[in-house]
Amino acid sequence: MSTNPAVAEIVAKYKPIWAIDSASALLGWDMETYMPPGSSEPRGFTTGQLQLMKQELMMKLVDPVAKAEKTTGLNDFEKGFLRIMKHDLNYFTKIPPKLIEDLAKVGTEGTVVWREARKKSDFNMFKPYLEKMVELKRQEAEKLGYVGHPYNALMDRFEEGFTISDADKVFTPLAPSLKSILSKVLAAGKFPATHPLESVKYDEAAMIRVNQAILKLLDMPEKTFRMDVSTHPFTTGMAIDDVRITTRYEGEDFKASVYSTVHESGHAIYQLQADPALEYTPLANGASLGMHESQSRFWENIVGRSREFIKLLFPTLKGNLSFVAKYNEEDMYRYFNSVKPSLIRVEADELTYNFHIILRYELEKKMIGGDIEVSELPSVWNDMMERYVGIRPENDAQGVLQDVHWSGGLIGYFATYSLGNVIGGMFYNRIEQDMNLKDTIAKGELGKIKGWLKEHLHKYGAVYSPKEMQTRLFGEQYNPKWLVSYLEEKYLA
Repeated sequence: MSTNPAVAEIVAKYKPIWAIDSASALLGWDMETYMPPGSSEPRGFTTGQLQLMKQELMMKLVDPVAKAEKTTGLNDFEKGFLRIMKHDLNYFTKIPPKLIEDLAKVGTEGTVVWREARKKSDFNMFKPYLEKMVELKRQEAEKLGYVGHPYNALMDRFEEGFTISDADKVFTPLAPSLKSILSKVLAAGKFPATHPLESVKYDEAAMIRVNQAILKLLDMPEKTFRMDVSTHPFTTGMAIDDVRITTRYEGEDFKASVYSTVHESGHAIYQLQADPALEYTPLANGASLGMHESQSRFWENIVGRSREFIKLLFPTLKGNLSFVAKYNEEDMYRYFNSVKPSLIRVEADELTYNFHIILRYELEKKMIGGDIEVSELPSVWNDMMERYVGIRPENDAQGVLQDVHWSGGLIGYFATYSLGNVIGGMFYNRIEQDMNLKDTIAKGELGKIKGWLKEHLHKYGAVYSPKEMQTRLFGEQYNPKWLVSYLEEKYLA
């Protein structure tokens, strides 16, 4: 995709770096799925060494990238490639090898300890690892440099060009709008706060059949995609033609497993539909984590929780889960769209989910800024959960230990979840200009939706920055208005 000799030379030299990233992704997937728990130390060493190898190879491209930038007449692929290279080189030229190695080591070991601490609901088991990680991330922010607040440097790693100022422009109007909708919905009682199906136990083998049927409904490819099981559902792409997701089976409240599968499939669709010509370059990924999350939340909520999708899925549910027999499609719609303040982020409904993210955003900002210490997190978390959501966790597993992200060093990541909801609302508004989404879903024409998303977003990978991509698609950036509009239409109309 490059006609510029200087850029084409860098693209060729990047392939070994791509291979390291692919191998690292595979190791990360294995760590969450099949790696023996006692293997964390050698795995941490291996991932650290791979990152050092990547850094060494990247440093050789500093001068070639600077030279290529001075050439004229670059096409969009070449501009996007050099933009990503500069963004990554900024990291690898500023972060010393020892810090990269330490981040990988502590992240791998901490993830394994977090898993056990969550099971035992014991924050003190995990605290020393998180203290190390927070200190390392503060060092990372200082090395990268920032304007205004060190947290800006960390957020930029996940959402290019995104700052606290951008986040506040999203959260400040969003929070009161959501509170207003939530209070009206709870008062009306149209969407139940609780449902009998939440406490019904299911057979895991039956639930696996349901999830496999969902993958078929979404037309997930059999040869380039697979689904496994992990403590925390996630998506990993080793290549455009090798994307893995996980779901989880907790034995009851089966909608959690259903929507983990749909959510992660949304991420996978984005990865799988990138232009094959982008392979072996850093552009084969999504534009950002916020853009990625917009796809998973679009499929999970706007498509997956719609009446039309539930009608498509209902025969599968009745055919595999015997306890569904006494319920009709409308009952299932109410169950899948129940609204109540809850403690667990991944199980939160559309109306309360963003409060969980605002809480984590505020905590991360304070941790990195030195305004709170790691030892204070459980009590501060519980206080903020009570303030934002109205309920207080009874233990650490329900509170500060529920997410895997901090254990692996993903600090600066959480805001992208709400960005995904916001951009998902923008997609809903935009796609409705070209098709009637509800009718399309009702007809089972999900491939038509996938095709639209491929043509307008997926095929471009990371050629355009997240802000530029939004401007091209919507003519604006991170506007929460459309999410609020969608929620009002669904829950109040």
